[in-house]
Amino acid sequence: RVGGLRAQVVDPASSSRQTPQEAPSARVGLVDWFFGASGIGGKRASFTVAVLGAAGGIGQTLSAFIKANPKVAELRLYDVAPVVRGVAADVSHVNTRAKVSGYVGDDELEACLRGCDLVIIPAGVPRKPGMSRDDLFGVNAGIVRTLCEGVAKTCPNAIVNIISNPVNSTVPIAAEVFKNHGCYDARKLLGVTHLDVMRAKTFVAAAKGFDDPTLVDVPVIGGHAGTTILPLLSQTTPRCSFTPEEVSALTSRIQNGGTEVVEAKGGAGSATLSMAAAAAEFADACLRGLSGESGIWACAYVESKATRAPFFATKVLLGRNGVERVAGTGTLSSYEKRALESMLPELEASIKKGINFLHS
Repeated sequence: RVGGLRAQVVDPASSSRQTPQEAPSARVGLVDWFFGASGIGGKRASFTVAVLGAAGGIGQTLSAFIKANPKVAELRLYDVAPVVRGVAADVSHVNTRAKVSGYVGDDELEACLRGCDLVIIPAGVPRKPGMSRDDLFGVNAGIVRTLCEGVAKTCPNAIVNIISNPVNSTVPIAAEVFKNHGCYDARKLLGVTHLDVMRAKTFVAAAKGFDDPTLVDVPVIGGHAGTTILPLLSQTTPRCSFTPEEVSALTSRIQNGGTEVVEAKGGAGSATLSMAAAAAEFADACLRGLSGESGIWACAYVESKATRAPFFATKVLLGRNGVERVAGTGTLSSYEKRALESMLPELEASIKKGINFLHS
């Protein structure tokens, strides 16, 4: 297990549980490499990464994490807020090899994106108490459209990680933008749902008495909002049993983890720190795939045929071209089958809303 994501060596199609065995490599987690351990995955590469929305609550912390990744040679930070230049100066003092520069506003977006290998988009307004992720659509949809237009014009071959909520809608928006520009490659567009996986690992570890949550694996499928988030507790490893009450309670807490943080912060913020950590781990997985490492599996929200929904989160195999294989759902419990059927109409509606936004 490297960088918090499983280095797996078995095709999930060969296992109904889709939990391939780990490669026999040492575990190196996010904190390890952030504080100077040997490079994640053991290989050093030279990638250019852009964070769009780098002055925000997620963006600033994410930028610090990305600066610490030894696979990054150049880090470009973009925002409409001029303070992003200060963020870039601040992050540049971290003693790693990545060179950092800041870019402000529409006029500098092209310069920021030129030649990027990976573009991470956390830009947008955060949730406040009483707001759902869908409440953010009106503002964030336009932001994602504008930024993806810049990607399409400047670095159409880059892998794009979408964090901006509602992910269930913003990923389809990005896809439509790229289609309009003739550069859509489904392998290179990924919605970041890794925070749901992080929460599932953390909450299950606590419930079952596992000392180290990084040793727990819980696939999380569906989408990235409310009941569209479906942790597959029946596929948990190490294998363990759950009572119906535990399944219900854990599923609900994983689905509402973001609301838990928003309420705990009392309106002063949303889940920025954990989201930044999750995005950094997922970005590292993408870079490991780009650098040629094999067996890199992670959950992500992508174009999929796993269900009738055109976009869906399952485990995906990451490689030199982004997503190389999209796994199915595996064998589901009766509870998970009911939950999947129940959530699909909401997920499909969110996808349609995103697509319609580009054509309205």
